Amino acid sequence: MYSQKKYQTSLGDIMTFSNDNLSCIKIAWFLVFLNSEKKHNMAIDNYILVEGFKHLKYNPVIYTANEMMERSKNYFELMHKRRSVREFSDKEIPIEIIQNIIKTAATAPSGANKQPWTFCVVKNAEIKRKIRLAAEEEERKSYDERMSETWLEDLKKLGTDANKPFLEKAPYLIVVFKRPFEVDANGNKHQNYYVNESVGLACGILISAIHNAGLVTLTHTPSPMRFLEKILDRPKNERAFLLLPVGYGAAEMYVPDICRKSLDEVVKMY
Repeated sequence: MYSQKKYQTSLGDIMTFSNDNLSCIKIAWFLVFLNSEKKHNMAIDNYILVEGFKHLKYNPVIYTANEMMERSKNYFELMHKRRSVREFSDKEIPIEIIQNIIKTAATAPSGANKQPWTFCVVKNAEIKRKIRLAAEEEERKSYDERMSETWLEDLKKLGTDANKPFLEKAPYLIVVFKRPFEVDANGNKHQNYYVNESVGLACGILISAIHNAGLVTLTHTPSPMRFLEKILDRPKNERAFLLLPVGYGAAEMYVPDICRKSLDEVVKMY
């Protein structure tokens, strides 16, 4: 008689182990089964279902307190050097850099994850010329008719006027459009949420990414901006939000002698 014992599997099946070859085969298959079960359980542990929707396990990068201090300080020092620039070089920039910058901007949070933005990249000289002429026309109206005396006085220290040569000189223009709603294949409208807030967050990350790449930019908001929708032939669910020339700074640049508010002026601790 062979010695025997019973083993309960996770599936409730009973297997008999003995010294004969058949039992050895059973043991081998059982070990394979246990290993596959382990891998299956590990895969399940990587997500949970919430109201039927998959939520993936998230493992953010964790730094020590000293590393966080160093990283936060370095990032502040990098961004503190950022300035709005109106004098550009026409030096070429690899398009892959612009694409990486926009991919970074598109990581921004958005209402209900609708991501209600479109980034139009303009390199074509003829289109840039059209944008400049239309922008300057609106700017002249603003300086001559729309802006108050107080507003014009506040702008003097910045040295701005209705002339916008940087819209042609910079190698790229990035025109950001907001999308208040989406239109499906059947022409039905679907609402987006917190659109201005979402696109504003994306633009902040965009500006940071431009500076991080070693390039310069300027937030240009001619008002109204509907001409951008026409020139770029955008669909009816898009509205111009922000225009940014992007490139290297000119060999010689000057920026206004102005300063940022101190931490005490912008923070209240509770």
